[in-house]
Amino acid sequence: MKTLYLTVKDIIQITGITKRALHYYDKTDLLKPSKVEDNGYRYYDQEALGNLQMILLFKEMNFSLKDIAAMMQLSKEEQKDILREHRSTLVQRKQKLETIIDQLDEYVDGTDISHLHLFDDSSILSIQEQYESEAKFIYGDTEKYREFEANVSQLSAEEQEQAYQQFSVNMEQVFRELAKHQDLSPASGEVQVLVHEWKSCLEQFMVCDAEILRCIAEAYTTDRRYAGYFDQFGDEGFLRFLYQAIMVYVEGGEK
Repeated sequence: MKTLYLTVKDIIQITGITKRALHYYDKTDLLKPSKVEDNGYRYYDQEALGNLQMILLFKEMNFSLKDIAAMMQLSKEEQKDILREHRSTLVQRKQKLETIIDQLDEYVDGTDISHLHLFDDSSILSIQEQYESEAKFIYGDTEKYREFEANVSQLSAEEQEQAYQQFSVNMEQVFRELAKHQDLSPASGEVQVLVHEWKSCLEQFMVCDAEILRCIAEAYTTDRRYAGYFDQFGDEGFLRFLYQAIMVYVEGGEK
């Protein structure tokens, strides 16, 4: 039976591959033409077309051209073994993408970045761990931070997690109450009582002197990462109100 040869144009129409890619595969020996005429025209037989379709399949599965070249030298059964293993990798990627999409939705809906679990299965530290590392870098040589570390180190990992969760809940309750009083003066008695509650939350882990409270108040207003967190409690003026309330508290305690 006479061999049927397909031109480059035929191959492009059948598979959708570009002429440039086809020439590149020829140049790199990934897929050679079945024959080349004296005029330089390339022709491909049915076997070459089948090989190209396998290459395109592997490429769509996110294999590199280097890996594809090695796979094309294997038997069909050996290729299937690799594909079975690759499927597990794709399932893991799918699960990771679903997690990313869920976390993206939560962030867009107002969840603070520190409450996301985007890096749970990553070598990247979680946002909470990044904040803790940053705090240690900035305050690690202070007596108050060493006191904080000593208190935390006495807790088990489970107790630490529970303590941080309860701390987060308590802080959010205080901030929501403060937001309800935003129409009052930062120096009003009701607001100052709530600031004292805020300080009490902090003192679950360390004693907060005026310097520490002032640093935290400054961080709230100057570190843009806090802006998204505080957006959930009040309007755009809430952070300024909170800062003023804390500073009134600090200055009142220093008198």
